[in-house]
Amino acid sequence: MATTSKANTADWAAVRMCPLFQHIGEAAVRRLMEKSRVAIVERGQVVFTQGDPADAFFVVLEGWVKLYRLTSGGSEAVVTVLTRGESFAEPVMFLGGRYPVIAEAASHGRLLRIEHAAFVQCLERESDLAAAMLASIGRRAGELTQQIGALKLLDAPRRVGEFFLRLLDDHTEGGRIALPYEKVLIAARLGMTPESFSRALASLSKVGVNTNREIVTIAEPDKLRAFVGMDDGATCHSP
Repeated sequence: MATTSKANTADWAAVRMCPLFQHIGEAAVRRLMEKSRVAIVERGQVVFTQGDPADAFFVVLEGWVKLYRLTSGGSEAVVTVLTRGESFAEPVMFLGGRYPVIAEAASHGRLLRIEHAAFVQCLERESDLAAAMLASIGRRAGELTQQIGALKLLDAPRRVGEFFLRLLDDHTEGGRIALPYEKVLIAARLGMTPESFSRALASLSKVGVNTNREIVTIAEPDKLRAFVGMDDGATCHSP
């Protein structure tokens, strides 16, 4: 991966969005960032592969990253897709193990790579950093459990509708959004087959959602929120 030595102001904002760092002091986070590198990745580029030593974890500063495993038949089983302000691989790095999945850029992007050695140095200087990180991981695990539980209560059209509404928060041009990556990946992220995803798109046309290739137009966002069962406060900054 190509790297650049410094993070910019927008990168700082992305890191502070990350649940892992939201309850850690600003000074400690800045010192950790100073010891870290920004990696530039292109679509299809492998960040790490399954079985590699877990010597770093990452925060997505820009773009999208998919995590997946290869099945015995050689096909991809997508675990999740991550975007700006989300972190990955921190638990396995903390434990000193090996990456259990493959991480691949799903678009052009930039990642903050936080090396194990840099993190350990910060732990030595910041006596409360370890406790804060553990608390953040615990909170994040609880949030993910709640999100998964809520997701399973939604049928396929409502899952897709919720995904679109979350994207809409970062794309405010009149209810028009561009899908960030292939529909097959969106389907995998939402726990459905590509066929179910296509049927869900057809169902959403009844509430004013129309799709033309990668462009989604939401005629009445409030109508879609009512259909999904979300209020404005339930919508997150990223899907």
